[in-house]
Amino acid sequence: MADHHDHDHTGPSGHAGGDHAHGGHEGHSHTVAADADRGWLTTALALIVAFMAAEVVVGIVAHSLALLSDAAHMLTDAGALGLALVAMRLAARPARGGYTFGLKRAEILSAQANGITLLVLSVWLTYEAVRRLISPPPVAGGLVLATALVGVAVNIAAAWSISKANRTSLNVEGAFQHILTDLYGFIATAVAGAIVLTTGFSRADALASLVVVALMLKAGIGLVRASGRIFLEAAPAGLDPDLVGDAMAHADQVVEVHDLHVWLITSGQPALSAHVLVQPGGDCHAVRRHLQGWLRDTHGITHTTLQVDHLGEDQDDGCGDLLQITGPDDEPDDSSAHEQSGHAEDTHGPVHRPGPHEH
Repeated sequence: MADHHDHDHTGPSGHAGGDHAHGGHEGHSHTVAADADRGWLTTALALIVAFMAAEVVVGIVAHSLALLSDAAHMLTDAGALGLALVAMRLAARPARGGYTFGLKRAEILSAQANGITLLVLSVWLTYEAVRRLISPPPVAGGLVLATALVGVAVNIAAAWSISKANRTSLNVEGAFQHILTDLYGFIATAVAGAIVLTTGFSRADALASLVVVALMLKAGIGLVRASGRIFLEAAPAGLDPDLVGDAMAHADQVVEVHDLHVWLITSGQPALSAHVLVQPGGDCHAVRRHLQGWLRDTHGITHTTLQVDHLGEDQDDGCGDLLQITGPDDEPDDSSAHEQSGHAEDTHGPVHRPGPHEH
């Protein structure tokens, strides 16, 4: 009876009434409120904004592209932190109305914006660095060195503040990557300032900018890739849905698992849904509780929605047959399977059954 859903929020050993269950939604606890980390991000934001203003002035006076590129990066740091704070507030709002998951993916939008900003900025800085390599302007090495050393200290303090926040959040991780990249950039700028001061080799300033660009590209590509996977609802990195489906299909009394979907609601919150068929007369409630407990304990998936039916019980509901079920030693003809089962053509993804089979 696919139109009936029983939501059992008891633990793995809990008991649900009825002779069998058709659906289950695992009881789940979400992460600590997003605003718990606001204090750390606000501290980092204050440090970054104060130093950025001073660095712009010094960079103009010293004619240092390395300092100006660091200042530009710090501007994106400030934007990233501000965006992260706004996203935290939005993500903390409870689900209501048409937003059934709340606004949790606002944090992913923030992380993606941070990544794209890093990539765009890296293109501009590359152009400027190449131009200055060709025709280097005079650079005040001592001023660059002193400012860069102060920048290293400021960014260490900012990075330490953000490291205290929940970095399993892609949003917080995006802000942290901004700060960490800036820290490495200031180290490169300090080295460049020392070289200019001691040798007069002014191209070292532009070379330091290219080091910053390489770090920005690495961080930006990583953030865009990670946020893109969440928006495309790909399975969490490191989790193979086929292996999960096969393991579920080998559970006691399970005959088949199909329509298996695994995705991330937001960073650190995986979810799974599937249609599970059990042997006629099997205990659907027990199967559901077992699978939910296994998914929670083995893969950390606490947001699970399982539709559990007896094999063949909805064949008379006017919606057509379920998938044709065969044993591991059977060799069904593909054309006859499609003729007997309209549902098979509508199945999303592979079908998982006990025994050897193709995905």
